[in-house]
Amino acid sequence: MQIKHGLLHPAKFIASPNYDARPENTDIDLLVIHCISLPRGEFDNHNIEALFLNKINPQLHPSFKELANLKVSAHLVIYRDGAVVQFVPFHARAWHAGVSCFQGKNNCNDFSIGIELEGTDDADYLPIQYEKLIVITKLLCQTYRGIIPERIVGHSEIAGKRKTDPGLLFDWSYYKQQVFGDTIP
Repeated sequence: MQIKHGLLHPAKFIASPNYDARPENTDIDLLVIHCISLPRGEFDNHNIEALFLNKINPQLHPSFKELANLKVSAHLVIYRDGAVVQFVPFHARAWHAGVSCFQGKNNCNDFSIGIELEGTDDADYLPIQYEKLIVITKLLCQTYRGIIPERIVGHSEIAGKRKTDPGLLFDWSYYKQQVFGDTIP
């Protein structure tokens, strides 16, 4: 894998309309790990893609009614089968964090990259998802030098009153050990 012009190769790229430019002179120095499934706990469908493309059908599930007019995206989704789809180039601002704050700095979308894992915050993630996330994280850390171990967080850490993802079952220790080895502070 490699990153060229803000895109992860060979990931599939499907352009979401839900992004904009980052503020000028903004360093990308935060990686936010999320989880998503639509409906909750159901996998292997096209609903995440539909949400990020503003095409979610509110008739498909009662929980989709509240999503029908929501404008959200993430830079990447790592599906349970290991497929990686990019929706927003890394240099652009995806709309993944919502109302958020990290170390006293608001609007985390401005300076972060958001990666969604297909899953729920109360279920295990699959080995192939960790494998892909580890490789991608290493590439992002090489490309965006401000992304260091302390600046890789869960959505719950930047929007804790609203969010719980990626959840208690996400294995932070394993993930960071595989990415950074013994250099973890």
